[in-house]
Amino acid sequence: MATGNAVLAGLAKSKVKARAALKGMSSSEIEKLISNLSAVLETEIKKEQARAEAAKNAKIAKIRALMEESGLDAADLQDTAKRRGRKKTAVKSKAKAAAKKRKVAPKYRLVVDGKEHLWSGRGRAPTVFKEYLDAGNSKESCAIRK
Repeated sequence: MATGNAVLAGLAKSKVKARAALKGMSSSEIEKLISNLSAVLETEIKKEQARAEAAKNAKIAKIRALMEESGLDAADLQDTAKRRGRKKTAVKSKAKAAAKKRKVAPKYRLVVDGKEHLWSGRGRAPTVFKEYLDAGNSKESCAIRK
């Protein structure tokens, strides 16, 4: 039986191997094989679901036994969850902190064609400043002096 499983596992992994194994079969035989495999698949899925449900029920029974042994009930767990839960104000305070972010004062000023351009010196340089600096000028020449 182990060799049969190995053959089926090989067919499941590769279309080429599956095609080679089914080479001499007619399309009606292949369809019958597919319907048989589908029926087996449905049975296996039901078995897996039943095993998962049984494992879940066993865990629930174990938890209930521990609760009875400890003298706890579901209300005790809910009270604890409420006390340990996050407060909604904590989430709101993060939003307020992000909103209070201040704008950085500009460090550089450049006047091009009568239009003033300001830059804080942080992040990527605006195109106007990049062109100005690429032309051989320095940042210090457009620095705002206080």
